[in-house]
Amino acid sequence: MMIHAYAKLNLGDDLFIKMLCERYPETRFVLPAEKAYKECFRNQANLSVRSVEAIWLRAFKKVLKRFRSLEVEKLYIKWLAFRCDGVVQIGGSVFMETPGWEEHLEWKREVYGRRKPYFILGANFGPWKDPAFLERHREGFAGCTDICFRDRHSFELFRDLGNVRVAPDIIFGYPVQTVPSRPELSSSAGRTAVLSVIRPSDRESLKSLDERYYDKFRDLSVALIEAGYRVVLMSFCEHEGDEEAAEAISARIPVGYADRVSCFKYRTNLDEAIACLAGADLIVATRFHAMILGWRFGKPVYPVAYSDKTLHVMDDARFSGGYGDLRHLEDMVPMDVVRSAETGRLNVSGLARRAEYHFERLDHYLGRSPGEEESAENAGRRVLAGRNHEN
Repeated sequence: MMIHAYAKLNLGDDLFIKMLCERYPETRFVLPAEKAYKECFRNQANLSVRSVEAIWLRAFKKVLKRFRSLEVEKLYIKWLAFRCDGVVQIGGSVFMETPGWEEHLEWKREVYGRRKPYFILGANFGPWKDPAFLERHREGFAGCTDICFRDRHSFELFRDLGNVRVAPDIIFGYPVQTVPSRPELSSSAGRTAVLSVIRPSDRESLKSLDERYYDKFRDLSVALIEAGYRVVLMSFCEHEGDEEAAEAISARIPVGYADRVSCFKYRTNLDEAIACLAGADLIVATRFHAMILGWRFGKPVYPVAYSDKTLHVMDDARFSGGYGDLRHLEDMVPMDVVRSAETGRLNVSGLARRAEYHFERLDHYLGRSPGEEESAENAGRRVLAGRNHEN
């Protein structure tokens, strides 16, 4: 099975890949990605990372100078997809209206087509404004084998399609019994607050908020230190500027508090990143999956929403604790964050069970008994025949 994912060393998306591969140990997965993913998943025996930076591929690009590099990569990924029995697109915010979305959609259509089973798991739809964006995706979704969104708002946009479902975010089902420990976050070291941070300007709608956001998180850090916490500024994704944000906030911490602040940078160290969150006593979560993992590990969480996707999931989960909104930074009070240690927990055992529902149709395709076996070719024909999807 081909995995189509956001392969930019983003902690949340990498956890999607990890959980998918571990759920189906008898299935061989293929992931086209940068070579760092070979290190990230070096112990995942059923995952083959096909580097888009391979030496032979770079040589091929030089030979075919008249083709753009992206075109060569497209041909390579198309060839990989052709050799697989189906495609699993797994990720969260993978359907956002961004500049050039038409070209991206056409790229996907050319590379993956719909000749084989195509599953979309764990996504939300939007933000979007152009009605054409919605309609073009509706046309594409109609040809998919199965789509399971992670929020009801997205589901309602396409519920008339017979192949669309909804379930809580996949990471709600992360197996907590597998979480490694970090001795440095033991109780003897005192209480720890992990603050997951972002660079707001990496998002078009938040272009002017960097300085205000960094100042606000400096204030939050100082308040938490004064309340007795050590503060860890956590980066989920170097590519999206999280590390730059952590360093900018750290540089603003007053001298008398600086020895109580450290930075954690996720690169390929998945187990260490999970242990960092699992060992926290309080999580201030700008990153969406810092919020989900915090709840999953039974931690008090103070979410800081930077888009409606966070608000939608909080609403679906019926979270009643305090939270902030990056678009209304002036309303965030540091002492409310400190007090969230008493109000920010959420029992997600029910959500964890329901998150399994994402894999229901894929379970059937990959784990059916020999008597129910269906070839990829026949499954593809069935998908094409059912494009109109009557309820």
